Amino acid sequence: MRVTIFDYGAGNLHSLTKAIGSAATELRIEEDPGEAVDTDVLILPGVGAFSSAAERLQCGREVMREALLAGLPCLGICLGMQLLMDESEEGKGKGLGVLAGSVTRLRTKRVPQIGWNEITACADPAFDSAPVSIAYFANSFVCHPVDESRVIAWSTHESDRFPAAVRRGNVVGVQFHPEKSSVAGVKFIRTFIEQARA
Repeated sequence: MRVTIFDYGAGNLHSLTKAIGSAATELRIEEDPGEAVDTDVLILPGVGAFSSAAERLQCGREVMREALLAGLPCLGICLGMQLLMDESEEGKGKGLGVLAGSVTRLRTKRVPQIGWNEITACADPAFDSAPVSIAYFANSFVCHPVDESRVIAWSTHESDRFPAAVRRGNVVGVQFHPEKSSVAGVKFIRTFIEQARA
C-alpha cells in the first residue's frame, strides 16, 4: 500500500508520518504534484498558507485534480482540505477545485481557533468505522462548499458553524488535525488508508 504525502514546504510531516505508521507498506514524501499522484493514497497535509501552497501546486494542479476526480483516494488535512476548494480569502492562487466552493476567515472574535473542539459527524464510512467526536483544530479559515451535501461532519467555533469534514467520492477533507487528535485521530487516518486498500 503506497501512501504519498504531497510536500508543499510547510506541512507538519513528522507527526503525520508517525500517525500513518504501519498502515502504509511504502510511505514517501513528494514535492512534485504531478509525481505525487503515482500512489495508492495521497495525503495533503495541514499547516501553512493557502497562497504559497497553491503556488507549489500550480505546476501539477491539473494532473492532481484529474487523478482525484478519477478516483484516487485522498485525505486533505486542514490546509489540505482548503486546497480541495476553488479559492481562499487567505491569499491568491487556485485550489484544486475538486469541491466547488471557497475558503473564508472564521467569523468569530477569537482567531485563530487553537485547541480541542467537538465534531458532529453525519453517516459516512470515514466516521462510522473510526468515530471522532472531539479533535484538535488550529485554523483561522474554514471551507464553504457550494453543495452542503458534501459535508460529512460539522463543528462550531464560538457562533460560527462550519464544515469539519467533506467528501467527494474517494476524496475526504478534514479541517481538524487527526495526527494531533490522540488515539481516535490516528485511528481515523489509518482507517482511511485501510478503506482505500479494500
